[in-house]
Amino acid sequence: MNTQQHLHSNRNRRDFLSNTAIAGLGVGFGFQTGVANALFESSSQAKSPNQRLGIGAIGLRYQGSVIAHKAQMYGNIVAVCDVDRNVKDQAKAAFGSTPHGCEDYRELLARKDVDVVTIGTPDHWHTKMVIDACRAGKDVYCEKPLTLTIEEGQQLVKVVKETGRVVQVGSWQRSDDRFRLAVEMVRSGRIGKLKTVEVVLGKNVTSQSFTSTKPPKNLNWELWQGQTPDVPYIEERSHYTFRWWYEYSGGQMTDWGAHHIDIAQWAINDYPTSIAGKAKFPTVENGFNVANDFEVVYAYPSGVTMTVKDHGENGILFTGEAGRIFVNRGKITGAPIEELAKNPFPRESWKVYDYDNLERPARAGKLDAIINHMGNFFDCIHSRRLPISDLENQHRTVSTCHLGNISMRLGRPLQWNPEDEKFVNDTEANGWLRRDQRKGYETSV
Repeated sequence: MNTQQHLHSNRNRRDFLSNTAIAGLGVGFGFQTGVANALFESSSQAKSPNQRLGIGAIGLRYQGSVIAHKAQMYGNIVAVCDVDRNVKDQAKAAFGSTPHGCEDYRELLARKDVDVVTIGTPDHWHTKMVIDACRAGKDVYCEKPLTLTIEEGQQLVKVVKETGRVVQVGSWQRSDDRFRLAVEMVRSGRIGKLKTVEVVLGKNVTSQSFTSTKPPKNLNWELWQGQTPDVPYIEERSHYTFRWWYEYSGGQMTDWGAHHIDIAQWAINDYPTSIAGKAKFPTVENGFNVANDFEVVYAYPSGVTMTVKDHGENGILFTGEAGRIFVNRGKITGAPIEELAKNPFPRESWKVYDYDNLERPARAGKLDAIINHMGNFFDCIHSRRLPISDLENQHRTVSTCHLGNISMRLGRPLQWNPEDEKFVNDTEANGWLRRDQRKGYETSV
């Protein structure tokens, strides 16, 4: 998809589709008809660029709190939602606007004063919340990784196209000059024809067997689990350590992969057709169950090979016929970078994403898109342009992460058709494109 393409501009059609889709939201875990009716009436209306948008923040622990505070630079936090009452109450106290607090995110979506939603929940909730928010007429900033399965990404692409909402995914390295410079130089041929990419994500965390207990009174464990299997509460399943359980996430393959594989594939400018993963998995019961050791090799139609592994220096190494570039969050190195002193690569030559033609509103304080990922999102809300980390590209990124996990778990190479988004003549592998979802928490389009 061309990142300069405008989003759907027909607001009447978009709002009609949003409101029609909302009719299906009145089912599930005790959702009241009155809330569904409120959602129907709450499709966000266009506001003047000088008006501060109303923001609803869902999931407020760790990164969820970070993105909510960043969003507050561009609007007012009017509602906060978390299934952990302690986290919710802390969030209410943290925002001076004394926002409305709730436990069920659909209560937040029903509010007419919420124009924009930030989602900082565990991975297994992202898809359903983004879909429901889009259908409620909200623009969305969602943390990475975007999805739990490839099928979820396919559903998201469909809904976002139908509703015309702006969705920015929190793979913020796209807005970092080091990573962006690496991508621009690779795509412009500064290292010659790209041959290989090596991505190092880091080790997954291992554990002993954990003991189940009663959920704390402040945590709604039923809601926290959402679509995933109903299991006895183990403290280490929730909050930050959820990412080391395959039920809720994908370990480093999706956690760091949503950052580094995203940058790598942005530079490759293609999607893989074969995947060969190998891994060792823990045997401990009631403990972290993502891979202990892993490595995945992806092959692309252009002839590029990308290796993703858990050992080595965290970062991305691009190797071409005429040079190499290494980049991570602390540095960008290589002979082509050193040569910039004599052979500059001016920013006006960067072409992968055009910051300069976003039709930015004249907001007080001049918070332009170029200063951060969240600024880009809010500029795109006003211009109705695709953000730098748009949903379809991020669906493709996290799908590549999921492909690696599927190959590792099946223990064999796989062939992938990126156009059909299916494995080639492989019924067993295609069964891994989705996961069973608990009744009442299903996503549907």
